[in-house]
Amino acid sequence: MNLDAEYLGIPETSYNVTVKMPAAKFQRICRDLSQIGDAVTISCTKSGVDFSATGDLGNGSVSLSQNSSFDKPEENVSISMQEPLTQTFALKYLTQFTKATPLCSQVILSLSPDVPLVVEYKIIEETEEDDSKTEIGHIRYYLAPKIDDNE
Repeated sequence: MNLDAEYLGIPETSYNVTVKMPAAKFQRICRDLSQIGDAVTISCTKSGVDFSATGDLGNGSVSLSQNSSFDKPEENVSISMQEPLTQTFALKYLTQFTKATPLCSQVILSLSPDVPLVVEYKIIEETEEDDSKTEIGHIRYYLAPKIDDNE
């Protein structure tokens, strides 16, 4: 076994856009758009977040706007943004990432220009006695944006 492999560190980064949304909804968006094309374009603006894909069969898009519900906080969509951003990612990998969906109810997407997307699943333990929630771990996936051949 060769242990002299290059070490790849993950630097601390502040992200321009952070989207917290239901994990099941993100999984469904990735699965549905992967039937249309092989890449998803994520566009974040003041009005919300758009996920879109284009393929031989046509194109499709899903738009999410920020909302909150006191009855079902796990269905909230929250968006924090410093500036509008549009990036494209391979759906093949995002669909694989969504296999962590059963571990938690919410997923956090963090985006910045020229920086890999972070897909984070926080694993929460709920205690029945006092209804408290404790983060016991997390899974973070990193995916570099697709590079346009024209650049």
